[in-house]
Amino acid sequence: MPSESFIFKKFTVFQHKCAHKVGTDAVLIGAWAHVEKAKSVLDIGTGTGIIALMMAQKSHAEIDAIDIEQSSYEQALENASHSAWHNRIKVHRTALQDFIKTHTRKYDVIISNPPYFVDSYKAPDEERNHARHNDTLPFLDLIEGVKHLLSPDGKFYTILPTKEALDFKTMAEKKGLFLVKRLRVKTKLLNDAEKRHLMQFSFKSGPLSDHTLSIEKGNHHDYTDEYKLLTGDFYLHF
Repeated sequence: MPSESFIFKKFTVFQHKCAHKVGTDAVLIGAWAHVEKAKSVLDIGTGTGIIALMMAQKSHAEIDAIDIEQSSYEQALENASHSAWHNRIKVHRTALQDFIKTHTRKYDVIISNPPYFVDSYKAPDEERNHARHNDTLPFLDLIEGVKHLLSPDGKFYTILPTKEALDFKTMAEKKGLFLVKRLRVKTKLLNDAEKRHLMQFSFKSGPLSDHTLSIEKGNHHDYTDEYKLLTGDFYLHF
């Protein structure tokens, strides 16, 4: 079973209340997103609050973090309040669809590690389903929410499995959000298909910056230099 807490270099994430535990996807997108110059950041579907904490470590921005689940809200609030950046992170219990009705602020950066399972088997645990299945946050609702809240020169970051990423790209570009940067992620350096796409969207189209990252060289936990460089400000042993 997952540990009740995950210790990073500059903060600790408690996760005992939360259905969506700390995982590689969240660390990848949090490490990859460029927020150093951002004044405002929105984390959609914050879960434990890990991405909001990573954004706070990397910037001086004011950060809003939202989640629909009560347990995730409580967990993120606890983790934020115990961090060095508690005065810059505000946690909201709300759905994105409701958040856009009451908030008019435009964000320099929006980031989301969204639920992505569509029409697949669901477990009995309702909160775990919400964390994994996109019933409560369909891709089109996420895209429309981002369009409503993103500043004209803002950046939207997300991470999805390969198939879902390609579907999301098509939907987003039909709505006027354009993929400008992508990192394809493989687990193993050799003989391994890409598993995830990290994507950056903006309102302005342009040449696509497209790269590939392998997490491990071959053996389990034998990490590549590129992965260590990307995540080294966060993972305790890098």
